[in-house]
Amino acid sequence: MVLLEFSMSPLNKGDSVSQYVARSIDIIDRSGLDYRLHAMGTIIEGEIDEVLAVLKACLEAMAADCDRITCSAKLDYRAGYSGRLQTKVDSVEQKLGRRVKTLGSASSEQDS
Repeated sequence: MVLLEFSMSPLNKGDSVSQYVARSIDIIDRSGLDYRLHAMGTIIEGEIDEVLAVLKACLEAMAADCDRITCSAKLDYRAGYSGRLQTKVDSVEQKLGRRVKTLGSASSEQDS
């Protein structure tokens, strides 16, 4: 399994690009892969072919009406492990002996 973290946005569509990012999030969400959206990108977990197919689909969707796109991506492969979107955070919290702010924790505290 791999974790793929990426950020993709058009360069020629002005200051606010959230409508284009939303297209990618829809593709990611519909893929069925586990993911986390954060302020600077998205992390998805799956087999290498799956995550790269999602990345390609996001690029193709954005390229439909964007002439120039920037994408930054990084992969973390670890054989025999899954569920690492959460277990990596759990490991750090265990070493600290306390919970820290994570993608889900800040919004769930505000909702309470």
